[in-house]
Amino acid sequence: MSQQRLIRLSTQHPTSAVYVLGTEISIDIYGSAPKDAMWFDARGSPGIDVYIVHTPQPMQMPTSEPRWPLGAEAEVVVTMGRPSDDVGDHKVRILYYGKDVQTPLQKTMLYLTCVEVSLEADTTRSGTVQKKATDKRNWTWGPGGQGAILLVNCDRDEPTSETMDNEDNSVQTCKDLRDMSLMVLRTRGPAAVFANHKLVLHVSGSDADKVGVFYAHSNELVEQHTHVLGPEKLFYVVEHACGEEEHTFYVEGLAFPDADFSGLVSFHTTMLDTSHKSLPETPIFTDTVVFRVAPWIMTPNTLQPLEIYVCSASDNTDFVEAISNLAQKTRCRLTICPELENKGDRWIQDEMEFGYVQAPHKTFPVVFDSPRNRELKDFPIQSILGPDFGYVTREPLNRGISSLDSFGNLEVSPPVKVKGKEYPLGRILIGSSFPRVGGRRMTKVVRDFLYAQRVQAPVELFTDWLSVGHVDEFLSFVPAHDRQGFRLLLASPSACYKLLKEKQEEGHGKAQMFEGQEKVPKKTIEEILADETLRKENDYFQSCIDWNRDILKQELGLSPKDIIDIPQLFNMKDKQAEAYFPDMVNMIVLGKDLGIPKPFGPIINGQCCLEKKVRSLLEPLGLTCTFINDYFTYHKLLGEVHCGTNVLRKPFSFKWWHVIP
Repeated sequence: MSQQRLIRLSTQHPTSAVYVLGTEISIDIYGSAPKDAMWFDARGSPGIDVYIVHTPQPMQMPTSEPRWPLGAEAEVVVTMGRPSDDVGDHKVRILYYGKDVQTPLQKTMLYLTCVEVSLEADTTRSGTVQKKATDKRNWTWGPGGQGAILLVNCDRDEPTSETMDNEDNSVQTCKDLRDMSLMVLRTRGPAAVFANHKLVLHVSGSDADKVGVFYAHSNELVEQHTHVLGPEKLFYVVEHACGEEEHTFYVEGLAFPDADFSGLVSFHTTMLDTSHKSLPETPIFTDTVVFRVAPWIMTPNTLQPLEIYVCSASDNTDFVEAISNLAQKTRCRLTICPELENKGDRWIQDEMEFGYVQAPHKTFPVVFDSPRNRELKDFPIQSILGPDFGYVTREPLNRGISSLDSFGNLEVSPPVKVKGKEYPLGRILIGSSFPRVGGRRMTKVVRDFLYAQRVQAPVELFTDWLSVGHVDEFLSFVPAHDRQGFRLLLASPSACYKLLKEKQEEGHGKAQMFEGQEKVPKKTIEEILADETLRKENDYFQSCIDWNRDILKQELGLSPKDIIDIPQLFNMKDKQAEAYFPDMVNMIVLGKDLGIPKPFGPIINGQCCLEKKVRSLLEPLGLTCTFINDYFTYHKLLGEVHCGTNVLRKPFSFKWWHVIP
């Protein structure tokens, strides 16, 4: 709907007004009408469209009818199609008539000067700022949606800087500008008009701490970009606005969507009439453009791996070598965090989660730093934050954290479709105490952040039955060429007991677990099957996994054929589960190559029966299984391969703004 401005006509002298392109002027025909007037006639000079409104439906004045009844509901609406060349070069004439419809009682004149004032951005999401875009006040989702997009400028393009780029009020490099979104204020019209009018760019107090805006005095010199809007800067008077001009602004996000921030930010430019020096400035027009701050997006196992992260320690040389071999095989970069930097904290998956932000003009990765704050706490901000690599974190204010706040407890599914509802970027999975009353739960500030991103609607699973309590202890996703393009792997005590029972019946009951491992008790298959306490505990653990299985089937739209049960047993310790042997679902997924914890199962015919079973389940999908010994370096410390590694992946090709939340 166009903005409409009411103009009251003077009976003493001609009235002059400024018309802004794209708006409407409503002329008050009653205030200037003589006492005995019964009819009126309204005509415009070439370039002016005059409409007479008598009903809710406007109709253009027919040239064959020179008179209109001066009724209480009559309204004259004027529009124009292009800016004026000179001040007052367009006019509207109003003639009033009494009983004598041939002789006018009075003539009043309105002289109009048309100008263009337009605040524009990339509302079509094409990567370029659009001229004369319509409906800039609304932001809509979906393939046919519209609305500008803003990135949180949370990287550090200047390596010598001590802060993220959005924590200062300056532009230090051209790279910094490329992370920002363009906003252009365009003006056209006679220069004399702008001499008596002021243009103000402004933002609401509630939005000001979410954005920063820089004015480009020069497109060539970075240092000539002035910080004009942001926290404690609610408005900026645009200088030297005259004639046909373009004023270029660069906009950066300061905050991600969160519980108290929808992600939408509105910018306004208002034209003020300053011609009456003895009176306050009068607003005559406001244009608005809405941006949405791009969400932080997680990447599932099915996306292409780009870089692997692992920590070195005095006792894990073989493990790091095995990961290095996988990196070479899959042509991934490898980053090893040295012990001097990790200070003995090897759980790099728990410390951080990789994701990315995206706008039509720019995409870059962003690391989400967990609130666990152990010895690795400085690694993400000191070693990963940098040029075109952003950083975000959330810290609870009022309560301590639990192991569920580590990011082994944060995963994301591949894209799914659930009862006709599409999740083209997958769904976030987090562990919780539900359905148990009380217990551990991921801290609220992290959950709020994840839910607020909107494009990967989270699903909460029951993980408080586990000692560590992470979702990656009982599930993983691997790519597949059929069905939904993936399989969900679930740890399964039932599948393990079934396999061991089969081997016993085949005559291998004396085969031992942990063959070749020193100082590790070696139970036979018969002893494991005869251990009633262990069986009861694992029946309970299976019931917990099955609870999650039902949730995952419902929330991810999975059928039984989409799920593969991976043999696994757990021990009960302090009423919570720990993996009895290395937990095979806690794997690193690198395309078709899987790095799986070596289970040290019973050796039958020269081969670990657990490894053989897993190969038979996964290799038909085109996957390659590499079993990695993490027994003493990770498993005995209550973690596995996935816990000790992290993977940066290629972003989705699907654009998040095409999602319909």
